[in-house]
Order: sequence, then structure tokens, then C-alpha cells
Amino acid sequence: MSRPDELTFAPLGGVGEIGMNLSIYGLGNRHQRSWLAIDLGVSFGNEEHLPGIDVIMPDIRFLVKERKNLVGLVLTHAHEDHFGAIIDLWPQLKCPIYATQFSAALFEAKCASERNPPKIPVTVVPSGGTIDVGPFSVEFVPVAHSIPESHALAIRTTAGTVLHTGDWKIDPTPIIGKPTDEKRLREIGDQGVMALVGDSTNAVREGRSPSEQEVAKNITELVKAARGRVAVTTFASNVARLRAVADAAKAADREVVVVGRAMERVVQVARETGYLDGVQAFRGADMYGHFPPDKVLALCTGSQGEPRAALARIANDDHPQVTLNQGDTVIFSSRTIPGNEKAVGAIINGLVTQGIEVITDRTHMVHVSGHPRRDELRDMISWVRPQLLIPAHGEALHLSEHAKLARACGVPKVLICKNGDLVRLGPGDPAIIEELPNGRIFKDGNILETEKARAVVERRRLAFAGCAFVAIAVTEKGDLADDPEVDLVGIPEKNKEGEVIADDVFDVVVSTVENLPRARRRDPDAIAESVRRAVRSEINEQWGKKTLCVVHVLMV
Repeated sequence: MSRPDELTFAPLGGVGEIGMNLSIYGLGNRHQRSWLAIDLGVSFGNEEHLPGIDVIMPDIRFLVKERKNLVGLVLTHAHEDHFGAIIDLWPQLKCPIYATQFSAALFEAKCASERNPPKIPVTVVPSGGTIDVGPFSVEFVPVAHSIPESHALAIRTTAGTVLHTGDWKIDPTPIIGKPTDEKRLREIGDQGVMALVGDSTNAVREGRSPSEQEVAKNITELVKAARGRVAVTTFASNVARLRAVADAAKAADREVVVVGRAMERVVQVARETGYLDGVQAFRGADMYGHFPPDKVLALCTGSQGEPRAALARIANDDHPQVTLNQGDTVIFSSRTIPGNEKAVGAIINGLVTQGIEVITDRTHMVHVSGHPRRDELRDMISWVRPQLLIPAHGEALHLSEHAKLARACGVPKVLICKNGDLVRLGPGDPAIIEELPNGRIFKDGNILETEKARAVVERRRLAFAGCAFVAIAVTEKGDLADDPEVDLVGIPEKNKEGEVIADDVFDVVVSTVENLPRARRRDPDAIAESVRRAVRSEINEQWGKKTLCVVHVLMV
């Protein structure tokens, strides 16, 4: 008699971290499983630690290997950390994609803005609808979040039902879109839920996340009170916030000027899908200078300090169409994502130095999170009543706090896992049964690299300790044919005694070659290795850092 199908879950990104979400569910046995992927997102590179790396994506080599068994990719919503890797990685998978209307439209607009994007078909699913994807039945349950059409997914299988929450919160007045569907979640709980895989982002925060309605009220008051020009920066995808800003501008008799390509793209999609119905027409950045200071509001990209985004350029007085002056106001209607504090701080300090008033969520409620705090997590558990809870979407502390809360709420089983862990959900006791290949892919310009790629590793070292380039010409007899060429890049010109480091390095190169046995002087590889070691040692002695060293030996 054959054994019943086993239901498994594995995060390949998004657990133990915030961003880069990719979860997979497997149904079958150890020898043959059907796989369903949920989300395929990015996280963003940090110039300090990963110079030149724009975005980071999950390593999908396991799914590539299992491609014939991958029945589909379902999107919970259209934030970059949930769908930003599709354009780069989908060509390796070529599986069907399922998303609701707004997510599909935003993805189509994103593809249209790329140079030569692959043709990626997306099947549009109605909000609240159910689809069959291979052996999985997937219901899209509306939840409130900071982008339209976010959904929890009720994934039904022969082995049991999983509720995969995606990103969510409880907001009875979300301004745009449907509130979290408590009634439907309770019904799914009544039918029996084997496992809840849940958002842990705000598991360390007591109480409840405030509503978008409160933010809208505060922004209206601030815009009305402002005397000069007003600029508001927020996440472009937060259409409820865009609507709130537009309403605030209307109440203060100001025109809204949209500044930044990402903002323009979302506004266009939101209008096409009906989420900005009844909202006044926005103006292009070219119209900004045509309005008196008290009659204009600039809606800008750049809330995370991105150097090429609109706000950074405005703050540096580098924007061709939009300027701010003393007495104007900038509202940061956003939170700073961890890692971006320096970049955002530099922009805020630059604006304040120019006499511009800067308003952030530190002093006014101009932003609320799209994620559930502890009371909301308790509500979700009480509605769904899962047999097992797996914390996801958070760093180690968030996962741990979510797990403790679940145990305190009486959830029978709680399991913390990490990226790559294959978890048996049932039947039988839940357990980590295997580790799947996992890791990170770096987007370096338009090339995808593994995290161990030479270019990535070396660039980190280059950023820290520069590079010494040495070129040597040697005759067939092993004598120097000419003076060596030494070029030090990113290395101080002089040591602490004021001596020129390059002169000392030159002397070391000459003496190293001349002191080699003649037989080794006829071997270019032996010369290069000896010189490389000697130069690194000399620079370390002079500077206290071990630099990269590249040696070229030419036999003449």
C-alpha cells in the first residue's frame, strides 16, 4: 500500500532576513514531489559591504533542477522584495505565474521599462478567487498591506491546508482596497489548518499598527499648515499614501507634481486599475516651476536615500526641474529600511542645512507599517487556529518573538527554520528533514553572479585596501629589461614618516627579482608570485593593510 502524500515547506529566501522572499511547497514523497513557488523577490545591495551590487536575489538552482516538477509561481503582492527577481530569474524556470490584476499590471509596467525584457506571461486571478495549480488549490484571501491587492494564500492539498500570510496587517480603514478578510480567515480556520506560515516583521512591537486613515489626517493638517513649497516622499507602491497626499493637496488648494520614474509608473498603473478614481489629475515635473510656492506639492521618489532618485537630486540642487528653498517643507512619509540610515540621514541633514523644514515619523505620525504587531498576530492565530506555526519574513529576533507569542497563544507546535531547510508539515510530526541548496545571487550591473564570485569577493577587498599593479619585463637570461612599472590604486601616497610608498615598493620589486636564483628568474610564474608576496608584505608594513596585488611579467 502506497504511503500518503507528504506536504513540505522550504524558504529559499526571506527567513532570517527581511526581503528576498521565495517560499516553496512540495507535495509527494522523497523520490517525487510537485513544487509550488510563492513570490520571487529581491533585497537591495549595501554599498559599504557589497560595492557595485545593485540587488540580491535568492539562489534558485534547486528549482532549476526541479523545473519539470515546478507547477507554478504565485505572487502574494507586488512589492520588490516579493516580485523583483522575476525578470532576471524566470527565464531559468519558465513556469506559469499567477497574480491578481494590480500586481500583474505593475509587473507588466516594470517589464515595459526594461531594455529587452523576456516575454513573461502572467495569469490574472480575481481577488478572493481560487485556482488549481498542479495538485495545489490556492485561494487568494484579501489582507490589508501597504500596496493594493495583497493576499494571504490558503493552499489546500490532499495532506492538509496551509495558510501562507504574505505581508499583512489589520486595518479596518485602509483608504484603498479591502481590509483583511476576518470572516473568510475564520471560515478557513473552521475547516482546519495544518500550518500557518506567518509574517514576523513587527513581532517585537506590542499593540496594533495604526491605520492609514490616521496618517492621511495628519498629512492633510501638515500640508495645510505649510507656507512654501511642499515635497512628500514615500514608497512609490503605497497607493493609499499617494491618494492621501493627493487629498491633502486638494484640501490645501495645491497641484500635485509627480517626480521620479517609479512614482510615475505606479500612478499610471493605479489609474488604469481604478485605485485613483476620483483623484485629480497629477502634473509632470516640467510643470513644477509654473505654480506659486503655496500652490504646489511635489510627490517624489527617494524615501530610502537612493542617490539617483528624485529627492536626493533635489536635496543636492541637481534636479533639472524641481528646487526647494528656505522655508519649504519636506515630509518623509516612510520608514527607513535598515541599512539605509546613513543615506537618508545625509539627505535630511542636507535639507535642514538649507533651511528646509523636514518632517519624519520620529516627530509626527506620517507613516505606519504595513505589518502586524503582536495583538494582530494574536488575532490571526485565534481566527486560523493552526496546528503548527512557522515564523517567516523577519530576522532571527523577529522569528523568535513570533514563536514565543504563538506558544503563549496555545499553538500546539511551533517550528523555527532557516533558508534552505525543508520542513515536513505533515502527516506526522513536523520536522526539518533535509537542507536544500540555497544562497544568494548578486546582480552586478547586468550580470548575475554567485556570492562567491571572484569579482564580488575582490571588489570587497579593493574597497577596503586598494590594489598594487606591477609590470615587469625580463630577458630570456632572467635580467630586468627595463625599470618595473608600479601603480598603486586606493593606497595612500605617503607613509606616516612622509616617505613615498610607491618608491619603496619599486625598490622591493627590483631587489626581489634580482635576488631570485637565475633559474627562477626565467620562470614568469615564479617571478610573479615572489613579487606579489614581497609587495603585499612591504605595503602592509608601510600602511598596516594587506592590499590586492596584480603582477604582470613579460618575457622579452
